[in-house]
Amino acid sequence: MGTFGQALSYRMIMDTRFGYKFPAIRGVQAKREYYVSMCPLRLIPRIFYFDEDEVELSPELRAQRILNKGRIPELARYLTSNRDDYVFSAITASIDADVEFEPFGTGDEESRIGVLHIPMDARFIINDGQHRRAGIEAALKESPEIGDETISVVFFIDRGLRRCQQMFADLNRYAIRPSKSLSVLYDYRDDQAQVARLVVHKSDFLKGLVEMERSSLSHRSRKLFTLSALYMATADLLAGLEVEDLNDAADIALEYWEEVSKNIPEWQLVKEGKLLSSEIRSDYIHSHGIVLHALGLAGNALLKGQKTGWKRRLKALKKIDWSRSNTKLWEGRAMIGGRLSKVNQNVILTTNIIKKALKLKLSAEEKKAEDAFMGRNDGKKRPKK
Repeated sequence: MGTFGQALSYRMIMDTRFGYKFPAIRGVQAKREYYVSMCPLRLIPRIFYFDEDEVELSPELRAQRILNKGRIPELARYLTSNRDDYVFSAITASIDADVEFEPFGTGDEESRIGVLHIPMDARFIINDGQHRRAGIEAALKESPEIGDETISVVFFIDRGLRRCQQMFADLNRYAIRPSKSLSVLYDYRDDQAQVARLVVHKSDFLKGLVEMERSSLSHRSRKLFTLSALYMATADLLAGLEVEDLNDAADIALEYWEEVSKNIPEWQLVKEGKLLSSEIRSDYIHSHGIVLHALGLAGNALLKGQKTGWKRRLKALKKIDWSRSNTKLWEGRAMIGGRLSKVNQNVILTTNIIKKALKLKLSAEEKKAEDAFMGRNDGKKRPKK
């Protein structure tokens, strides 16, 4: 094994006389040295402790955001539930102390690999990864055997509060979460994501009409739906239904969406190339996320209500005027001020229109929302005394 392999095979050592010793690789950014090492998970909570006192400080006196304790159980559960398949990115920390790097040799490569010596009284400030650290601590309580596994740590030398705050800002400046559609596309842990992908893959109608990467459609897009919208709608469609496995769930959803498509003529015209997707999205509301969501909810009630004959009921979808210009029907339900609204109340009110068309009974929650909506509208129509 070469020098690099030897360095990574070392364990981090805590020596009561000399301090902490980390096997490390030395690098340079912006003319400043930094160090990359590996640390056993069991030592993460002991070295990188969370300072409760910082919670009481005003934001301008802290180097980090306040710990969101609601995220900790989720992170711990992710780690313990995926023992053979989890991935944690590096923790980035600043060291408030004078450190010494002892290289393995004087050559070009050997001088970059060695041991980082850190005093025992050094203070470690996490610039990025405080929730990972808290999640690891919680996971260790449930599964202490993971303690010998490692996580990469990037060490910078602390240059004061201002530098730490700037590092936090820089590390998060370009951190952009992937779109919901892309997350669904790449997620193999989520059964609902797998079902949504299977539906798109198996559907003759949906092929070529679903945007798989973005969660919003540009005006020029040739797609009619987003994967994220179909994911949510399909999850609501299948909620509480008895299914044997993922393929069975996908087949049920596939059959439903294919039948829905047959009863929305504009969708068929897009598939046949007789209308542009952009025209449909501009003039009608039925390809937008809120209506897909509502169709999923209504479909769930339909499939639970009867095993056969439900396809015949869906023919009523043709009688609904889905045009945006039909403000008498959609304003206050699917639209607010002429713009589509995805808030839960609007989803329910849109679902009510579909369920009424399909002659389905409204749930207690749906009836309550409907009564409130009709009451508001009746009040607007009353003449002034």
